Amino acid sequence: MQRDKAELLRSIAIDRRAAPPARQGRGGGRGIILGLGAGAAVVAVAVAVSWSAGLLNRVGGADPAPAAVSAKPAASTSANPAQPTPAAPVSEVRSGNLIGSGYVVARRVATVSADVTGRVREVLVQEGMLVQKGQVLATLDDVLARSDLDLARARQASAEAAVVANQADLVDAEKTLERTRALTGRQFSSEADLIKADARAASLRAQLVKSKADVNAARATVAYDAEMVDRYQVRAPFTGMVTEKNAQPGEIISPMSSGGFTRTGICTLVDMDSLEFEVEVNEANIARVRPGQKVEATLDAYPDWKVPASVLAIIPTASREKATIKVRVTIAVKDPRILPNMAAKVTFLNDGKGG
Repeated sequence: MQRDKAELLRSIAIDRRAAPPARQGRGGGRGIILGLGAGAAVVAVAVAVSWSAGLLNRVGGADPAPAAVSAKPAASTSANPAQPTPAAPVSEVRSGNLIGSGYVVARRVATVSADVTGRVREVLVQEGMLVQKGQVLATLDDVLARSDLDLARARQASAEAAVVANQADLVDAEKTLERTRALTGRQFSSEADLIKADARAASLRAQLVKSKADVNAARATVAYDAEMVDRYQVRAPFTGMVTEKNAQPGEIISPMSSGGFTRTGICTLVDMDSLEFEVEVNEANIARVRPGQKVEATLDAYPDWKVPASVLAIIPTASREKATIKVRVTIAVKDPRILPNMAAKVTFLNDGKGG
């Protein structure tokens, strides 16, 4: 009986050892699903963060690694300007002789202009023309100036005529005064008539003095106006060669630059007898140069022609930028092949050497 009860109780009893595994299986599956979901969310967040960071880098143009790589060339580039670049020497020593480079310059050159403002009527020169001192280079429109001159001459003639008239009146007045004085002495004329005649003669003397002064003033005006008319002709200040023509007929020139279409000169005139070499010598070599030293110059245009010359003077100042000193070299023999602004190499010869 008891055995049956025990079997009955075991049959209806709940097996607790089997139940927990079933619940554990259901709970474990749910946990795995939740774990996988959380992992996927973490991965998605990481991918989103990485993508956002890459997008920001592309938009801002910041690339740390390339910037670090390009920093080294940038540093080397910025360091290069700090190092001074040695300039090419303008003079050097060869075979014991100092050799310098320079140019042909004219010590006497002028831009010829008129002394007055006016319109160019005619230009009488061209480039390359040799002109003499005082030669007319151009003429300006002088119509108004000549009108002033004619007016001044007319006033001069009028003043001179007034002098002649005053002289004639004075002669008559002095004769009248003498007669009146004689008649007054004989009691044939009153004292008032004598005073009147004397006053008239004195007045005419004063008028004559004034007329002569007017003549002198008129003559000065005529001379001035004649000089002004002459200044409408532009003349060469010295004998030289025309190297540049700066004005054409119809243009307005003025001794003062006023802008616009106003020219300041007719032409550029160079005295070819004043040509010389201007050479730049490094400060370190200037002790090799002295006034009167013999020099051989070679023009770049004529490399086989040696031009004899000598040192004329050393300019007493130096150039800070180039560390050079200018030396004037006079040409011994003038030659038409030597032209202004030609480049040349100049050899400063030692004593006993020349050619």
